[in-house]
Amino acid sequence: MTVERIFDQLGHFKRFQACLYFAAVFQAVACGIHYLSSVFLVQTPNFVCSAPGNVTGVLYGNLTASSLEDVLPAFKLGTGPLVARTAGGEQWELSRCRRALRLDPTRFAYTFHGNTTARACDGNFVYDRTEVVQSIVTEWDLVCEKEWLAKLCQPTFMLGVLIGALVFGDVADRVGRVRILMLTSVCQFGFGVSVAFSGNYYYFVVLRFLLAMVSSGYLVVVFVYVTEFTGIKVRTWTSMHVHAAFAVGVMVVALTGYLVRVWWIYQLILSTCTSPFLLLCWKFPETPFYLMAKGRYEEAQTLLDSMARFNGLEPTLRVQELLEPEERENGRALLHEAEGRPPQPDRKLSILDLFSTWRMAGRTCTVWAIWFIGSLGYYVFSLGSVNLGGNQYMNLFLAGAVELPSYLVGCYAMDRIGRKKTCAPALLLAGVACMLIIVVPDDIDALAIALAMTGKFAIAIAFGLIYLYTCELYPTIIRSLAVGSGSMMCRVGSVVAPFCVYLADVWIYLPQLIVGILAFIVGVLMLLLPETLGKPLTTTLEEAEALANQPSKKDPATGRKNVEDGLEMNHRKAKA
Repeated sequence: MTVERIFDQLGHFKRFQACLYFAAVFQAVACGIHYLSSVFLVQTPNFVCSAPGNVTGVLYGNLTASSLEDVLPAFKLGTGPLVARTAGGEQWELSRCRRALRLDPTRFAYTFHGNTTARACDGNFVYDRTEVVQSIVTEWDLVCEKEWLAKLCQPTFMLGVLIGALVFGDVADRVGRVRILMLTSVCQFGFGVSVAFSGNYYYFVVLRFLLAMVSSGYLVVVFVYVTEFTGIKVRTWTSMHVHAAFAVGVMVVALTGYLVRVWWIYQLILSTCTSPFLLLCWKFPETPFYLMAKGRYEEAQTLLDSMARFNGLEPTLRVQELLEPEERENGRALLHEAEGRPPQPDRKLSILDLFSTWRMAGRTCTVWAIWFIGSLGYYVFSLGSVNLGGNQYMNLFLAGAVELPSYLVGCYAMDRIGRKKTCAPALLLAGVACMLIIVVPDDIDALAIALAMTGKFAIAIAFGLIYLYTCELYPTIIRSLAVGSGSMMCRVGSVVAPFCVYLADVWIYLPQLIVGILAFIVGVLMLLLPETLGKPLTTTLEEAEALANQPSKKDPATGRKNVEDGLEMNHRKAKA
């Protein structure tokens, strides 16, 4: 069965496919929004332990004020405590997580050489609300001994992403793509709004976990959906530019965070900005590939007729034309090929087959490392952009904006100079950019931000390309295993990324340094992988091992490498 003939007759990307594509990708913006929204949900503003009673005077170095809120914008960790005097005459030395009562002070001064008695804060804190009016940290006092609860929000979200990808990817193959798109879209809206009205931290985390599952589910299935509705000539571009919609979501988060400083209003706006999609998704048709694979030929015929009419063509294509002739021809070809080979017994394949030889084992480890560093680097650059100095909202906006040209450059380069020659230099560039951040003086924020954005640009190229490259490196019999295991390493990277970002508390550029070193090492290792551009897809392990020795096919008319095999694989990758 060759459903690809549909696009030869009805168009690879005409009006019908374009309308479906842009509508489906519009909802993918919500995935980018929810993945990165925690950047401002869990913001921790400057804070200090509160003094018991009404404060009548505050001293901080040479500064004098009548309230703690007036001094907090100037308060810096590690520079000494705030000294507060209460209406009852008590004097308190206040730091972030402790307070000390001065015993028998003679005057109200910043320096004190007498005895003090340390007291617990008992959950009473004062926050600087000039930048962050209200976040979940200020709402539920997630500081000091509760600080780990705030830092647990993003890792638990990424764990939900991992589980959602596993669950919904499998279910979509059983019940259809459209049902999962509708379900996850409605749930994204429902869970997103529910998060805004969560009454306590634990409800918040559970609802965000469920939101992560459905967001991940939509993102996984929408790749398959748009791939199965677009022809081979545009499939690489359409599948990769779903990532661009995700990047737009990151930019929306930055803009909304700048305009709205109250976390539940911020969450509510982000959850409703793509709600118009809910009015459209119930009209989405099932993909022709899925209908044909499930034997639902009448529905497939109705879909083909609708596509033809919407594209301004006569509905002359019949489902029967896609079945019998091709099946007989393919069957004869397979039989003829099998006659020249001894029969091989069927066996159940496992992940161990990815390590069947030393060459394949080395290839698998390298590919897994690319998946891991691609995901780790992507989220470290995105989540950590707010720690680079300067305007945190502009930093996050730029982190999303640099992705848009990266996918254009990646698409263009991968089909002309090759997969390896695009991905390996991108990883090396990301590594160099990250490590150069170390030598940037502290007072030159603009240069550090520029280097970080260069790293994000490069890592986005590699992250977008690895999906297709993995499929082309492995034979048909273990291709799904290769992509599935690589995707798991990707999810591991996304779970680890928030913890890596938290290392900025140790040194502000430590996360970028870790990513830079790993990206550089993986980029060098990738140079050992074979090029797959213009090479036929492999069927057996022996053919896959011999990839490095096969010349690339070129178009006799143009002299350029033929990329159609790679484009075809992009479809098979999505189905897997």
